[in-house]
Amino acid sequence: MKKLLILLLALLLCISTSQETKAGEGWPANYGGVMLQAFYWDGYADAQWSRLEKQVDNLSTTFDLVWLPQSGDCGGQSMGYDDLYWFPGHYNSSFGTETELRSLITTFKNKGIGTIADVVINHRRNVSTWNDFPRETYKGVTYQLTYKDICSNDEAAANGYQVGPNADTGEGWDGMRDLDHKSQNVQTNVKAYLKMLLEDLGYAGFRYDMVKGYSGEYTKLYNNDSKPQFSVGECWDSSNTIKNWIDATDKTSAAFDFQFHYTVRNAANYSDWSNLGKQNDGNWPLVSSSFYTGSYRQYAVTFVENHDTEYRSATAQQDPLRKDTLAANAYLLAMPGTPCVFLKHWQAYKQEIANMAAVRKAVGISNVSKPTNLASHKDYYAVQVAGDGSKKLLCVVGTEAATYEPKSTAWKKVISGYHYVYYVQGIEPSDITLPQLKDDEKPQDGVYNGVPSFCTVEENEICAFFEAPTSWGSQIYTWAWMNGGDGKDYVGTSWPGVSATLIGTADNGNKVFKWTSTKTTAPDNIIFSGGGEQTQDMAFTNGGYYTKDGRQDVVTGIASITNTQTTSPYIYTLDGRRLPAGISLGSLPRGIYIVNGKKLVK
Repeated sequence: MKKLLILLLALLLCISTSQETKAGEGWPANYGGVMLQAFYWDGYADAQWSRLEKQVDNLSTTFDLVWLPQSGDCGGQSMGYDDLYWFPGHYNSSFGTETELRSLITTFKNKGIGTIADVVINHRRNVSTWNDFPRETYKGVTYQLTYKDICSNDEAAANGYQVGPNADTGEGWDGMRDLDHKSQNVQTNVKAYLKMLLEDLGYAGFRYDMVKGYSGEYTKLYNNDSKPQFSVGECWDSSNTIKNWIDATDKTSAAFDFQFHYTVRNAANYSDWSNLGKQNDGNWPLVSSSFYTGSYRQYAVTFVENHDTEYRSATAQQDPLRKDTLAANAYLLAMPGTPCVFLKHWQAYKQEIANMAAVRKAVGISNVSKPTNLASHKDYYAVQVAGDGSKKLLCVVGTEAATYEPKSTAWKKVISGYHYVYYVQGIEPSDITLPQLKDDEKPQDGVYNGVPSFCTVEENEICAFFEAPTSWGSQIYTWAWMNGGDGKDYVGTSWPGVSATLIGTADNGNKVFKWTSTKTTAPDNIIFSGGGEQTQDMAFTNGGYYTKDGRQDVVTGIASITNTQTTSPYIYTLDGRRLPAGISLGSLPRGIYIVNGKKLVK
């Protein structure tokens, strides 16, 4: 009897240990969900909590998870990566109020969407000096980091400020103070912060920013304490480094598959689709069947573009996908791992991306599904991915994707589009329900809806555009200045600067003003004001299109298409898709096109 009791206790211990291990996994196995990155760099208007909430019906047809930008107050306009405050009471951010954030998370949850918080704990912004941090009280407990919580090799030390005793456990960053995660006080603050995100605000999981900045063992420590449903780290490096980081977290976190992005970018940008089956600088993507026998697919969050890799400006081009956005997303949504769709891509191709995701889910593709390459050529790439039971998906992408003919007659075409085709096997196309999206992008009063077509920039012109809220009145002033200047407007006027010229009305009812410089050199900074209101200090970008929330886009030269224009082989859509050679401009539908490097509007 005693031996039996010992055996039973041992069995219970094994079961308990197994359950704890499963609960600690950073990303569920056999997960078939799709994720959305609901923001892009400087996309303040599109990522407003209130605006995203209004799109929940469309979003819920496709996405199971939505990654939001860091939602705390950063002390001014910010994308959230210079985090200042961590606890409620300071959650009125550049994306909306705390009330709007809570409403968004609740609405998403009721529609079956989990929200992912952007967690920035590698570094933190200071209040007024190099080593002071905000004092916050949450549920009767006061939380505050001190100079002792700054890594000993942080830049603050070189500038004569007191810091802590411990060196950084990862890569340093000179933008803000590197936090010492060996510090018990840092650990206490972070643990309370993460539990608040889950238990109070209602987030489902975390996206950890810049995880190379501190040892992966601390991600394990924080995840084991807070127990998020999902955890993914931004380990922007080689696949081997990403794998080692996942191991360092004891697999309590997934990671973004950066090499997946690079292989897709290489295939699209170089117009060589065989690159999908090749390494990028010696690195296989995590989801590749050739990389570590595919055992890390479960922890691979795949993407083809994000806020760091996207094209931002002529001087900050990053590593963007320059064309074939649809084909890239078709490949993304066919492959194993957990696909993360970029907001700009969703905005441009909602229905087609929704259709791709619907086929993926109908076939039963998950983050551990097995891919098999069927064809690899410069003009097309074909990959088969196993789903549930006998169900399979065949994805063909490339400039000649439509010419590929599957060898088996069991394959049946289900959807197709520009440079992509989906075939299925083991399920009838008629049994796959494609979602019918609503028109949730009608112009909204006061909400940015893109650059109006009447905004033009002449050759060698230095100018900027401002979309003014109706409450700012009919006269808008522009104040521009140089770094290190004498405090005056750089053309020598007094505050509030010179009047901008009203040039039209945007679709949302806001008036659009244009400021044109009288000088041949551009300023470094700019402010718009009117009606007793003003924007924050903003970096000047020539041709920049600004709203009260910051720069939204850049206007380039635009001319109207006329009947005198002839056929051109160099016609592209705004997303970089090249149209067939010889197409007539006059035959194109209404819209904006790029011809010989210039925008033209029809």
